[in-house]
Amino acid sequence: MTTPRTDSPTAEIEVEDLVVRYGAVTAAGPVSFTVRQGEQLTLLGPSGCGKTTTLRAIAGLERPAAGAIRIGGETMYDEARGIHIPAERRGLSMVFQSYAIWPHMTVFENVAYGLRVRNAGAAEIDQKVRHALDLVKMGAYATRNASQLSGGQQQRVAVARACAFSPKVLLFDEPLSNLDAKLRAEMRIELRELQHRLGVTSVYVTHDLEEALAMSDRIIVMRGGHIEQAGPAADIYNYPRTAFVADFVGSANLISGRLRPDLARDGLVALEADGGNILYGDPHGRTPGPEPTMSVRTVHLQLRARSSGAAINEWPVQIRRAIFLGDLTQVHVDWGGRELVIRQTAAMPPAEGMIVYLSIDPAHCVLLEPGEALQVEPAPQQEVRPVLANLPTE
Repeated sequence: MTTPRTDSPTAEIEVEDLVVRYGAVTAAGPVSFTVRQGEQLTLLGPSGCGKTTTLRAIAGLERPAAGAIRIGGETMYDEARGIHIPAERRGLSMVFQSYAIWPHMTVFENVAYGLRVRNAGAAEIDQKVRHALDLVKMGAYATRNASQLSGGQQQRVAVARACAFSPKVLLFDEPLSNLDAKLRAEMRIELRELQHRLGVTSVYVTHDLEEALAMSDRIIVMRGGHIEQAGPAADIYNYPRTAFVADFVGSANLISGRLRPDLARDGLVALEADGGNILYGDPHGRTPGPEPTMSVRTVHLQLRARSSGAAINEWPVQIRRAIFLGDLTQVHVDWGGRELVIRQTAAMPPAEGMIVYLSIDPAHCVLLEPGEALQVEPAPQQEVRPVLANLPTE
């Protein structure tokens, strides 16, 4: 799937029907999208989905086989017209996963390198380097040798070097993947705040969902070289279009079955799951396919010790197991012969074998577009023990 080109006077980057091939293998494409001025767009997907290949094509580090790329209204690549502007003339900068910091240079010299290559004067270099280092809170380290820096500090220097010559576009290729989890969480906030302060247009590549959700104005989810879904982060998470997006972007239960038009009510569709349970959900204007599937985020399922009396989307279930994850507890339940997963913040997780009540708001049951079939594993038989869990009753 591609996103149609949107002509807009505020589009800073336009990618149209881009195709990149390595020999006989198509690594990406055709893909089409735009990035507005000042926007941070993230290309999200698993390894091998084509996200980094697409980024490198925008940067001019890969020569596409077809399509067109425009930056700031100027054509950088157009296969049909024979245009291919080299990377150094595209007015953009890129931060790599490996940082590419020269250990034999000082922090100042590392950041100044791009300006020297562009033949900037000494006064201009001094002013721009110090400004860039201050942006990333590294001004006090200007004279330090780069080999004496931590991973997080090297990452900041790489960002400062990318910002020093005021590029029109910043490109990030998984720049935080080499950092530990705590530092990665801190740096994603710093990078997002920096992008806001500079107002620079940026394209960010990652396979990390939290990173994408925290940093992006819009997200493009890629799969197999193509665009699976594009939109604001909240829409991608709450309203996935396909089973792949629902499964990759967050933790979700994918429930398939057969449509029951005779039970539809109040604008909701009714899905009869394999075990016979009737699940009501919101179609969001989508037409069910021959094997309809609904996505339900694990955080949207509720467990109670007693029934709330709801007319729809409530069932008695048995606890299979509960796994303590720190901030959350992951609970697995037997629901009509199949397993559902719930993530909750309950201080005391329910014990294995307990019978509790599961409820789901129909607004959080999202009908997916037709796609790959869901493989359902039957639940193993367990002895039922009628015990109430230590859960809310309302």
